[in-house]
Amino acid sequence: MNSGLALDAVKFDMEKKTRAAQARERIRSGAWAGHTSGLADEHVQGNVVILPKAWAEDFQLYCERNPRPCPLLAVSKPGEAFLPKLGTDIDIRTDVPKYRVWRDGAMVAEPTDLSDLWSDDLVTFIIGCSFSFEQALLSAGLPLRHVEQGRNVAMYRTNVPTVSAGPFSGPMVVSMRPMRAADAIQAIQVTARFPAVHGAPVHIGDPKLIGISELGQPDYGDAVDIMPDELPLFWACGVTPQAALQQARPPLCITHAPGAMLITDLLNHQLAIS
Repeated sequence: MNSGLALDAVKFDMEKKTRAAQARERIRSGAWAGHTSGLADEHVQGNVVILPKAWAEDFQLYCERNPRPCPLLAVSKPGEAFLPKLGTDIDIRTDVPKYRVWRDGAMVAEPTDLSDLWSDDLVTFIIGCSFSFEQALLSAGLPLRHVEQGRNVAMYRTNVPTVSAGPFSGPMVVSMRPMRAADAIQAIQVTARFPAVHGAPVHIGDPKLIGISELGQPDYGDAVDIMPDELPLFWACGVTPQAALQQARPPLCITHAPGAMLITDLLNHQLAIS
């Protein structure tokens, strides 16, 4: 690449980073409190888990032992609300559209700002999200049914166990996208290049083999239509740690609300491997 093209590429990336910062500003100001699908869609979005320091070491180990459903993008120091690795102006207390607050495994609130709850004891984990590889699938011309139908992706608890760490354990949660066989082959190739955001599917075909009895009744998200000539493809899902958290029942845990992710300055293509 010559110097002129290189400068153009840097300028293009900076313009996209500006769009991410603008999206966060809308969220921070309270102007946006909905899902983040389609906002700054070329940017990496992350699942959020915030825990007291006493629980953080075991949870980090749980993620490291289960990298497919729990790919760690960033971990803060205790009490740090900023994530400079993911964005120069990110403040985890204000930059997620809607949070969920859990106490002893039960959800007790859905605030849009954590300032009143914040303490020097809290550790933030950002976990990779399938929104990143979905953008790559769409760029490759592959259809995504839930996008076509304006729904959240369908997600299911499976009978596939995760590797436990301390109090954290539980089943893998998967997200499902139906595709024709030829598209499925290409989808495997595309998503395999994104191990930092779940990578290739963990299962293809008969859902009963992984403990899913009814595709029309997802545990999270929305059911989508599946055509007779399509196969269901299942990817490891970032909802997995939320299932483990509900089972572990820490005295306090904060997560993002479904679909309301943290938008980072990272670009999806930066996570692809060659």
